Amino acid sequence: MKVLVIGGGAREHALCRSLSLDPDVTALYCAPGNAGIAEVAELHPVDALDGDAVARLATDLGAELVVVGPEAPLVAGVADAVRAAGIPCFGPSGEAAQLEGSKAFAKDVMAGAGVPTARSYVCTTPAEIDEALDAFGAPYVVKDDGLAAGKGVVVTDDLAAARDHALSCDRVVIEEFLDGPEVSLFAITDGTTVLPLQPAQDFKRALDGDEGPNTGGMGAYSPLPWADPKLVDEVLESVLQPTVDELRRRGTPFSGLLYAGLAITSRGVRVIEFNARFGDPETQVVLARLRTPLAGVLLASANGTLDVFPSLAWRDDAAVTVVIASHNYPDTPRTGDPIDGLADVAAQDAPDAYVLHAGTRAEGGAVLSAGGRVLSVTATGKDLAAARERAYTALGRIRLDGSQHRTDIALKAAGG
Repeated sequence: MKVLVIGGGAREHALCRSLSLDPDVTALYCAPGNAGIAEVAELHPVDALDGDAVARLATDLGAELVVVGPEAPLVAGVADAVRAAGIPCFGPSGEAAQLEGSKAFAKDVMAGAGVPTARSYVCTTPAEIDEALDAFGAPYVVKDDGLAAGKGVVVTDDLAAARDHALSCDRVVIEEFLDGPEVSLFAITDGTTVLPLQPAQDFKRALDGDEGPNTGGMGAYSPLPWADPKLVDEVLESVLQPTVDELRRRGTPFSGLLYAGLAITSRGVRVIEFNARFGDPETQVVLARLRTPLAGVLLASANGTLDVFPSLAWRDDAAVTVVIASHNYPDTPRTGDPIDGLADVAAQDAPDAYVLHAGTRAEGGAVLSAGGRVLSVTATGKDLAAARERAYTALGRIRLDGSQHRTDIALKAAGG
């Protein structure tokens, strides 16, 4: 099978790494990719938001499966253009991707499906904003209705800060605060059958101890030793399957990756948000634990044959990923700094630890930073403590001037 992956972040590097290890994949392409992905896939330039351009590239390459990684191309309808060209595509239609593209749409779907979530108001005027903030009180949860790359959410006790963020959005969802730990659960679906993956937990705040501003994610781990063993079955029954059924009932079937961000509250599981694609950095740890070859299950989703696909097989190992971010992230990051030590990790830590590239570019034989989140250092081990130790040992070999990372990823879950 010839596979084309669209995107250029650490999620796409994780996908390409897994696909490169799949014996059924005879050729692997990525567009536009990054410096790390170039080691496992042939890179091609493309405007990832231009569905016609992506479809033309896939046709020219003879791709038999296209995997769309990021949310913006999915919301822009890139998967529709690929399917219109007669090529199987892993990823929802532009209409179904509104589950991530619009918080208000997602709330409406959840209401129709009877999915448990936070009470909320959709606001478009200052008066509505003030009324909603007053109704819920602190801590305030304010979400930009549209795509914001994981950074459109403010959770704060500061009423003025909450109001300022709300006023900066064209349309905003204000909702009640959900107590309890958060869990990310991915599921692969073909619009009818839903195949849940293993749960993970990510770390949104920039600094240790969950301090600092929200980010796209600073690290993740899987499995969750503290979670109820029945959690996946419960979420499949109460959240994932009803949502897929409701979207199909509405005439907008969802095929691809359905991501549920969950809060395990004192009143039970509640949905914080849905995403329409693999999450970053949780993908890095979930795919590190997946034993089933990846291409076949993605193709079964694209072809509508998940009902006859064998059960997924998982490694017993735990996995931890730690993000190395640029100076000043999540504000405007400094880029163009050289990255050293990548070869040292490959020589001394592989295959138990490896580096996935997020924001990098190659220039004259050097690898330079090219984004806010630059690298994801990922490791596996017999338990979380072992995986965590390997990840931080490998991270210690990497040098990027001004970089930052959290030192407490998976620390509490590993018993630290």
